[in-house]
Amino acid sequence: MASRISNRFAALASAGRSGLVTFVTAGDPAPEATVSIMHALVRGGADVIELGVPFSDPMADGPIIQRASERALAKGMNLRRVLEIAASFREQDQTTPLVLMGYLNPLERMGYENFARRAADAGVDGILAVDLPPEEASDFHRLMAAGGLDQIFLLAPTSSAERISAVCRYATGFVYYVSVKGVTGDKALDPDEVRARIQQLKAQTALPVGVGFGIKTPATAATVGAVSDAVIVGSALVEIIEQAATPDAAAGQLETYVRSLRTAMDAGRAAA
Repeated sequence: MASRISNRFAALASAGRSGLVTFVTAGDPAPEATVSIMHALVRGGADVIELGVPFSDPMADGPIIQRASERALAKGMNLRRVLEIAASFREQDQTTPLVLMGYLNPLERMGYENFARRAADAGVDGILAVDLPPEEASDFHRLMAAGGLDQIFLLAPTSSAERISAVCRYATGFVYYVSVKGVTGDKALDPDEVRARIQQLKAQTALPVGVGFGIKTPATAATVGAVSDAVIVGSALVEIIEQAATPDAAAGQLETYVRSLRTAMDAGRAAA
């Protein structure tokens, strides 16, 4: 049975469009604000939402998302409450794919099988466990697949041929290509290098390839969207939330910003 993620990417491909995947941290700036922020992202044109599970040691994240995790944890966020947010989002939106992005420790504490069941019940479609190497993912893969959850894996400019092969073996939904070396929000990407790397990956997997890290402007989103199946934006969105005067202001600003990305990406594809 096809997932919301595969259905969404199939529809985008049929329409000749690149997907827009947006990341925010659950519980930031406040737990009660996250659902309205998620709906604002969709109104702006987000095709997939990545919802960050706050964690005390987010080693792959830059300072912007680290601070978001700290704010959310200070408000009492945990994995159980993240799943409650997902379920609340699903009450009004039954179609937008939802991926949880985080680290293994909270999932281990809940229990993989228990997590997979509860996540599926909450309307979650996929999981990206940042610190799970694909070479060690067989048991995790089996339990997530049994729960109907797609598994998203990261590939980087430094990924070996063996790592790429392992990711292609276990990944479902889409592959997340990290466009720059370092942590999220760390530096600008090189469009030519990204283009070449995407071509290499597409020769090895039939899955959609999304590109994230370093995408902050509509122009960059359009450039990346012209050569990839999806553009993934996170730190720029979390920074808007951090700087907004109120949660309502954050939702409005996010909707406007996401729409600017979506408009530029569609224009870029039309001109290609």
